[in-house]
Amino acid sequence: MTTSTADREQLASFLMTLRSDDGIGARVMTVVEAVPRRLFVGPDIADIFADQSLPLECGQTMPSARAAVRLAGALRVQPESRILEIGTGSGYVTALLARLGLHVTTLDRYKTLLTRAAERLKACGITNVTYIQEDGRDGYAGQAPFDRIVVHASFEALPRAFVEQMASQGILVTAIGAPGERQRIVRHQKLGSRFEEELLFDARLQPLERGVATLL
Repeated sequence: MTTSTADREQLASFLMTLRSDDGIGARVMTVVEAVPRRLFVGPDIADIFADQSLPLECGQTMPSARAAVRLAGALRVQPESRILEIGTGSGYVTALLARLGLHVTTLDRYKTLLTRAAERLKACGITNVTYIQEDGRDGYAGQAPFDRIVVHASFEALPRAFVEQMASQGILVTAIGAPGERQRIVRHQKLGSRFEEELLFDARLQPLERGVATLL
């Protein structure tokens, strides 16, 4: 895929802004540079790294580049990490995680989003991803435990199902808080029989919807 001069300039500027963000290490920066964001946002978006969410098919949205990268950084993915992602969306975060870890299992309730994300990742040469049409409300016990879990949605409290699907020393990142109220992205780390929780940054996400979409 050809990268325009404007896209390259925007990428260089974006990488400079990331240097001031906690948790964005050298591996994450390298992956951001390697994954062509233009492929995920479409040709009609002028500034592909603008700090705003963007519309997707099926009435969904994708996070801004900064939010996406901060989520990837918050997971502290290791090369051997097995990752569960709930909410594939465009596949941009999926691509970042797949470059960082061993394997990604990504779930979405919309077949259209899964299919198009798979096409984009294939164009990037990324093959270590399994795509599953599920709503993700109960995680994905069939391939648990996972070293890393990211949920692109909000919960008022962390569901027990996700806790049980985390490996020892595992990390889960999601938004905690009621819809319409202040939410925070929280990193949960499983340490034996206890959890450490760290508040990271503000978010505004919706709860997961129930069931898979039958038409889209």
